[in-house]
Amino acid sequence: MITKPVRYFLYARKSSENEDKQVASVPSQIEELKKLSQEMNLNIVEIFTEEKSAKAPGRPVFSQMIADIHKGRAEGILCWKLDRLARNPIDGGTISWMLQQSIIRHIQTFQRAYHPTDNVLMMNLEFGMANQFILDLSVNTKRGQRNKIQQGWLPHKPPVGYLNNLYNQPDKPPIYPDTVSFPIMKKLWAILLEKRCSIDKLFDIAHGMGLKMAKGTKMSSHNFYLLFRNPFYYGSFLWNDEVYPGKHEPMITKTEFDLAQKIINSRSFPREQTHTFAFTGLMRCGECGAYITAEEKFKHLKNGGTNHHTYYRCTKRIKRDCSEPPIRLEDLENQIRDILGKITIPPQFRDWAIKQLKVDQSKEIVDRDEITKAHRHNLDACAKKLDALFNMRLNEEIGPEEYAKKKDDLLREKQKYEELIGDTQARIETWLERADKAFTFAQTAQNRFETGTLEDKRYVLSCLGSNLVLTGKQLRFQVDKSLALFQEVAPDVQSLHNRLEPAQLVDSTTDWEALYAQNKKWGGRRDLNPRRLEPQSSVLPG
Repeated sequence: MITKPVRYFLYARKSSENEDKQVASVPSQIEELKKLSQEMNLNIVEIFTEEKSAKAPGRPVFSQMIADIHKGRAEGILCWKLDRLARNPIDGGTISWMLQQSIIRHIQTFQRAYHPTDNVLMMNLEFGMANQFILDLSVNTKRGQRNKIQQGWLPHKPPVGYLNNLYNQPDKPPIYPDTVSFPIMKKLWAILLEKRCSIDKLFDIAHGMGLKMAKGTKMSSHNFYLLFRNPFYYGSFLWNDEVYPGKHEPMITKTEFDLAQKIINSRSFPREQTHTFAFTGLMRCGECGAYITAEEKFKHLKNGGTNHHTYYRCTKRIKRDCSEPPIRLEDLENQIRDILGKITIPPQFRDWAIKQLKVDQSKEIVDRDEITKAHRHNLDACAKKLDALFNMRLNEEIGPEEYAKKKDDLLREKQKYEELIGDTQARIETWLERADKAFTFAQTAQNRFETGTLEDKRYVLSCLGSNLVLTGKQLRFQVDKSLALFQEVAPDVQSLHNRLEPAQLVDSTTDWEALYAQNKKWGGRRDLNPRRLEPQSSVLPG
């Protein structure tokens, strides 16, 4: 009987997994195997290529090749090594059985040949070694991941804004901020927290700022949404449905992250306006809580003229029969002017107050350094408890429920001390700057409101306080802590200036400072305590 010549399928595979780092690329495998086929006079009828791990069954190209061999389209396989065909016992068993049944008459690798009449021990040994390599790799990988987690590093690619230290640069930690995307993401978090806009609106802003994925591809709206749900940005990371403390540089605080989640979950966002009005989206109705909107009214007069007025009224989106009356723009602005008039201070007082606060700053730093040391001691103790707890869980000394509860308690404690340290340091570095901005706002806000643009007017109102409400045509709100000071100080300062300036009893600088220092309240700086100059909101007057 004449034996029919063997036809061969060439199969080349390389996955992106770590086990294939040292394997030749698919094109180089094909090139070398073609040379081998010419030397051995092998007839290649089709080339199959695949870039997928062989550690588990289910490779579509491999399955197609096996099906075509069963159909009789080929009787042999040409591949680089046996581990290119299989690294799992199911695929390895399939190949071994087909060879024993002569469905596959010949397998040729770059180094050796396999035939149905051969001892099956060698083939099974090679497939077993390939499978064992995968098992060992899995154990080693998981061990490495646990080690990274224990050290406080995400054992995976970080989200947009951060990069892995792939080349172990000595001057960089394992995960560090990306100089391009980190400032963009930080700005987007700030916009979300300050403007309280929807994720869709923020997504449009992000595209305008040029935010992209790590590989430079355009980001989908779904992936963008997931970024702002990721605890990585406040200094922790999620792994296997558990949150672990991280050592990477956080972008925001946990408090800001929690506030962002409330904003994202809210379905109530002020809608875009077709006309430009200064105060829409800032105030709510005192009766039903809906946003206050604005509209223009035109009345045609008998003499041919037209009266034009702008009214601010409830949108009635929550309660259609809301009885809150509209208020004319002129009346609303007059109320804001009255408020600004009660906090306005002259420039001489601002200059003197900032000079006094700088003296206080040097004393405050010494006290806060001692407080920071105490917080750091508590933070170190908390970190040691977390490490010990993590080791107990790895050694299965405690169950998952007990671990989760104790871990959450320790993480809350750790977060508290981290925020106390961060807050203390931030206060040392920024309270004087905040005070300067607050005094400057109190000095310039009234003039800015009178002479500025619609945006200036909107900004001034937004800085006055929080929970702005219109009730009974009256504007009510919670005064920002930094501005409450000026409601107490400004009347006395204005009274002093009004009494002395017309008589020209003092000049514009030194004598004013002497008069301020004589005041028992201001001279003792009791009313200029810097802790009172830290705004409650994230919008700083300036």
